[in-house]
Amino acid sequence: MQTFLSDGINIAYLDTPAETGAGDPILLIHGFASNHAVNWVNTQWVKTLAKAGRRVIALDNRGHGQSQKLYDPEAYGSDLMARDAARLLDHLGIGQADVMGYSMGARIAAFLALDEPARVRSLLLGGLGLHLVEGRGLPDGIAEALEAEPGAPAPNPTAAAFRTFAEQTKSDLRALAACMRGSRQTLSRAEVSQIDVPTLVTVGTLDTVSGPGPALAALMPNAQSLELPNRDHSTAVGDRGHRAGVLAFLDARP
Repeated sequence: MQTFLSDGINIAYLDTPAETGAGDPILLIHGFASNHAVNWVNTQWVKTLAKAGRRVIALDNRGHGQSQKLYDPEAYGSDLMARDAARLLDHLGIGQADVMGYSMGARIAAFLALDEPARVRSLLLGGLGLHLVEGRGLPDGIAEALEAEPGAPAPNPTAAAFRTFAEQTKSDLRALAACMRGSRQTLSRAEVSQIDVPTLVTVGTLDTVSGPGPALAALMPNAQSLELPNRDHSTAVGDRGHRAGVLAFLDARP
């Protein structure tokens, strides 16, 4: 892992060269309580994309993985994390990249595409559908579960699952609680309609967190939807059909 400073915040990232081909860059942005390794390396995304001729860049979002931990919820706005992603591209001298995010990472990617459209060649939103504009996706109680004493009951099963996941990834629970409180901004339908780069929205048919993918794609002028049969929020990310759909989309986009 390498690091750079994004407005004074230390951000860790992985930069993997393409195995063959032109090496068009793709930036990967992971989900809440995850990190670049769990979201993108362990699921074979980095290997698959590099083998397909892509230069693969994957960062640890602020508060996650090997990046700096912050404890103020106001430090975790989706727009702020999108700026981390843009500054990473600046740091690497990359003017434009395909940008792929999963769950919270998809929300960050959408903010990046809206705020700096010239930086985004195409947009790949995984694990996030209509909840980008309606609701926040995850239920309340997750931050409280992350801050609770070990063994304390969680407010709901989803909160309990995220506490367990965060412990398994050896995350900083207090930083994640601040992130949960500060990073769940939505975009309006009008804002989403302004994202006109080629876009792929991928959601599992059993995903109860993201909201429907086709409904989000329908709001965007240049988007298509991919539904993954019998996959939920946790199993869709590494699904073979997901990888195949993304590769086909990247090959076909301008």
